[in-house]
Amino acid sequence: MAIKCAPNWVCSQMPHSHLGTADLGSTRGRIVLEVRPPKWKCCALGSSAPRATSAIEGKPYGTEVETFQTGKTDQVQDTESKVFHEDLSLLPKPLSATGLSTCDDDDGSNMRVAYKGMQGAYGEAAALKAYPNCETVPCEKYEKAFKAVELWLVEKAVLPIENSIGGSIHRNYDLLLRHRLHIVREVQLAVNHCLLALPGVRMEEMDRVLGHPEAFAQCEMTLSNMGFIRVNSDDCASAAQIAVLTGARNVGAIASARAAEIYGLHILARKVQDEEHNITRYLVLAREPIIPKTDKPYKTSIVFSLEEGPGMLFKALAVFTLRGINLSKMESRPLKMHPLRVDDSDKGTAKCFDYLFYIDFEASMAEQCAQNALANLEEYATFLRVLGSYPMDTTV
Repeated sequence: MAIKCAPNWVCSQMPHSHLGTADLGSTRGRIVLEVRPPKWKCCALGSSAPRATSAIEGKPYGTEVETFQTGKTDQVQDTESKVFHEDLSLLPKPLSATGLSTCDDDDGSNMRVAYKGMQGAYGEAAALKAYPNCETVPCEKYEKAFKAVELWLVEKAVLPIENSIGGSIHRNYDLLLRHRLHIVREVQLAVNHCLLALPGVRMEEMDRVLGHPEAFAQCEMTLSNMGFIRVNSDDCASAAQIAVLTGARNVGAIASARAAEIYGLHILARKVQDEEHNITRYLVLAREPIIPKTDKPYKTSIVFSLEEGPGMLFKALAVFTLRGINLSKMESRPLKMHPLRVDDSDKGTAKCFDYLFYIDFEASMAEQCAQNALANLEEYATFLRVLGSYPMDTTV
């Protein structure tokens, strides 16, 4: 089995002139998805998605990628070339605009979608909402769902990124940066937690409840009033399964109504979350991006870091404001490789966190205003990556 190189949106040439308010209608430094510099285009990065090897090949995972990038001497290069080229015919050609999908609207027929958890998990419900006829593939961890896509075991994966009660899921932001998958869709899923128990059990008999920590956070006040001892599980569906396997009448679970149906549990209470309207936003990830259009509302997700200096974040955000682009989401995460920034000043050396900024803005990369905004942002950014430009989900 061969793994295709994952494509990445990159800028083939940095804009040299400053793009201020006067450039809103100009074409200088345009960012487009065509292959005409200085513009954004899609190319395949060999190091972004390592190639899997079969048992017959018998070579360690990732060897081909590493040896392809080295070549310090002719002798080493020849040896590594032999290893890498044994099945060179299986490697893909670089992506072009014709090799990318222009939409992601199919119903999921003949598609496998990975999610974290077991059958009956909310991630499975998100996958089925996006692709009603898809084959859902459960994974033990989010990292394994990412790997399943990278290794061509599935076509897509769903990843929860934020909840209307619990807020952002920070761990998953880190995974977006660590892997080279692309956001091709978003799904807003209404989450209604239920209190489940074995058939015939009354709420008075229970003293503890199983559930995922995120579910507990969304049901904090309700569970505190009930006085149950909380026991963490990997996901809500596994909490329901464990409640069945234990057979204990004093143990319940927080999970979905579908999980109750699958595992044969009784629903003691519905909508036990603290707020009636509980929405989780999921991202759909794929190996290849889609070509954004302008026929419907689009959202674009980016991540960047900034140069040091006063007002740099203000300048970065102003590139969107000056072009009338609405920011729907902003999240900051410490830069883990170099968390501390040293500031030499007259008063001594001050140390502060260096950050990555994740932003969602409401515009398609096919729009001129979005292209100009990112060209302007590059003047202040030390790092910039487009995570995806995809249709907005306006349904719940």
